[in-house]
Amino acid sequence: MFEFPKDFLWGAATSSHQVEGNNINSDWWDWEQNGKVKERSGKACDHWNRFREDFSLAKSLHHNAHRFSLEWSRIEPEEGQFNEEALSHYREVIEALKLNRLEPIVTLHHFTLPLWLAKQGGWLSHKTPNLFARYVRKAVETLGEGVRYWITLNEPVAYVFKSYFMGEWPPAERSYEKTLQALGHLLKGHVLAYDAVKEVNQRLKRSPAQVGIAKHVLIFTPCSDRSWKDRISVWIRNLMFNHLFIRALIRGRIFYPGLFKIQLPKARTLDFIGMNYYTRDFVHNEGFRIPALFGDICTLKHHRQVGRRNFLSWEIYPQGLYRLIKEFSQYKLPLLVTENGVCTDHDEERFEFIESHLGELAKAIQEGAPVFGYLYWSLLDNYEWAEGFSPRFGLIEVDYETQERKIRPSAKRFAQICERGTRP
Repeated sequence: MFEFPKDFLWGAATSSHQVEGNNINSDWWDWEQNGKVKERSGKACDHWNRFREDFSLAKSLHHNAHRFSLEWSRIEPEEGQFNEEALSHYREVIEALKLNRLEPIVTLHHFTLPLWLAKQGGWLSHKTPNLFARYVRKAVETLGEGVRYWITLNEPVAYVFKSYFMGEWPPAERSYEKTLQALGHLLKGHVLAYDAVKEVNQRLKRSPAQVGIAKHVLIFTPCSDRSWKDRISVWIRNLMFNHLFIRALIRGRIFYPGLFKIQLPKARTLDFIGMNYYTRDFVHNEGFRIPALFGDICTLKHHRQVGRRNFLSWEIYPQGLYRLIKEFSQYKLPLLVTENGVCTDHDEERFEFIESHLGELAKAIQEGAPVFGYLYWSLLDNYEWAEGFSPRFGLIEVDYETQERKIRPSAKRFAQICERGTRP
C-alpha cells in the first residue's frame, strides 16, 4: 500500500473551447465554420452554463483540485476591449470551485486565439507576447484573488508543431522558419506573463502564486534497436520536443549551433512544471538534413510490437510516466501531472489506465520525485479538436444531444483513491 502526500492534489482537467460551447470569437471557431474539421464544436458540453453541476460532480468524486482554462477570445473579443460579463462569469467559476473545495488551477492559453489577433498574425506577430501579457494582467487583476496556481501556456511545442509545422490546425502553416518564430514568441509570451502574474499579486498585496506551463511530453523509442541512426533521431526528438522549451525558460535562452538562437528577457521563469503524458512514439531516422533528422513516426509502418492502443491508436505505455518524471526531476522544480488520460469505449480500460499510471507515479515519488498532484484528462467527454466528439476521455459521460451527465464506474473507483490518498 502506497500513501501519497497528505496535501496531494487530486482531480481532473478541462479546457474552455472543448467544453464551454459557442466560443464564437476564436480562431478555432472560425476554422470549424470554414469546414476545416469533420465536426464543429457547437454547444460542446454546455459547460459555460453547467459548470456548477459539473463541479458538484467533481466534488462528489472526492477531487480536491480542478484545472480549467480561461477563453481569451471571450475576455477580449475585440482588441483592447475587455468583456466584463465574461470576466464576471469566470469569477463565478472560481468561486464555484472554491465552494466545492476544489483548488483552481487556471490555464491562460489553451490553443485558441481571439480571431482579431489571429488575423494580425497570431503567434507569428512580434506584438503578440505583449498583447498576451496585457490580457494576463487583466485576468489576474480581476480573477486572481485566492488563485495559487497559474499555467501560462498549454502544450506550446505541440501547438506550434500542429499549427505551424504540420499545418493541421489554424493557421495551417507548413514552415520550419515560422515554427521557430512562433516558438520564440511563445517563450517570450510566457516570460512576460510570468512577470505580469507576479507584479499584479505583489501590487495588490496578495499571497504569492505559482506560475508554470503544461508541457506535452512523450516517450520516444527507436524503431530498430540496432539502428544508430534511429537512436540519433530519438535523442534529437526527446531534446527538441520534451526539453528545449523548459531549458529555455530556466536558462533564459535557446542556442542550438547551426539551427537557431532565441534570447529571452530573463531566466528562471518557472515555479513548477506541468506534464501532459499520454503515450510513446517509435521513431525512424529519415536522413541528416532538417527536418528528416528528426525522424518519422514508424509504429504502424514497421509493425513494431507494442502494447494496447486507445481509441485514437495511441499506445498505452504507463512506464513512460515514471521515466519522464524521473527525467524531469533534473530541473529541481515541483512537478504536476496536468493531463493523463485515455479515450476508450470500454470503461474498464479507463480505470486500468489510471491505476497503472498511478502505480508508476507512486514509484517515482517513492524515489524522491517532487510531484504534488495528478489531474486526469478529462473530467468530461469533450470536443477533441480535429478528432471531434468521437474520442471519449471523460470520467463523466456526456450525452451531446441532451447534455445529460453520467458518472462512469471508472470515476467512482478513481474517487476511492482520491478519498484515501492511497494506491494498493
